[in-house]
Amino acid sequence: MFKSGFVAVLGRPNVGKSSLVNAFLNQKVVIVSNKPQTTRKSINAILTRDDCQIIFIDTPGIHNPKDSLGEYMVKKAKEAKNDVDLILFITTPEVKMLEADKKILSGFNKDIPVFLCVNKVDENDKARVLESLKNYSLEYDFKEIIPISALKLKNTDKLLELILENLKEGPKYYPDDMVIDREERFLICELIREKALKLLSEEVPHGIAVEIVSMVNEDNIAKIEASLICEKDSHKGIIIGKNGGMLKKISTFAREDIEQLLNKKVYIKIWVKVRDDWRNKNNFLKEYGYK
Repeated sequence: MFKSGFVAVLGRPNVGKSSLVNAFLNQKVVIVSNKPQTTRKSINAILTRDDCQIIFIDTPGIHNPKDSLGEYMVKKAKEAKNDVDLILFITTPEVKMLEADKKILSGFNKDIPVFLCVNKVDENDKARVLESLKNYSLEYDFKEIIPISALKLKNTDKLLELILENLKEGPKYYPDDMVIDREERFLICELIREKALKLLSEEVPHGIAVEIVSMVNEDNIAKIEASLICEKDSHKGIIIGKNGGMLKKISTFAREDIEQLLNKKVYIKIWVKVRDDWRNKNNFLKEYGYK
């Protein structure tokens, strides 16, 4: 019997949703960083095996938005909880259930089964993890409760087995070789943004967007020009860095990943542009794909 279904991966920012999706697919299909709100759009990551096809919907972290971009992100995350076969609710070991988690759970459809996945158990002592599992189980009727570490792959295989057990017989929604429902340009922008998130200081990353200005894809070479958007002149200086050093690092690390993605040599040029308060302006949000 061939099983298939859609599984929404939901939770607060920075609890490891994207890391878990990458672990399921055994490859990097969505960007990750230690900065909250890394994921801005819901992305379908597709795991296809001989016996199943599971579509994991990686979502932005649900939070109290402070700008129009944040409102867009939360809207997309909340939309993902509807019309799915299963929800993975991701959290971290907490002695008491956080109010933010209670708020997220209160919006779930009771007819859709929910797994509690307590992530980052490798970073916490056993007593705290057990206390978290006990207290969270008292707050909601979870279908399954499982402690995991997405980074260390602890219990991720077991979680995948439980997911498959709870899916029904169904069709194949995507071709066998498709692992993400996004085009190359989107993935390239995300890879550039990921490197910026990892390399830049705390005050800069949330105000960053990336757009492809031009892309020439030849047989053995791809030539890419991209704009890295920020909100302040002071941020532009930080992104460029002394003698252009920071921008060169971002470009170099992004190029390495893009070459793996495209399987060819890549020449990349990144320009830095300032768009004041773009996260609250509809024309810029639309231009950068957030409307």
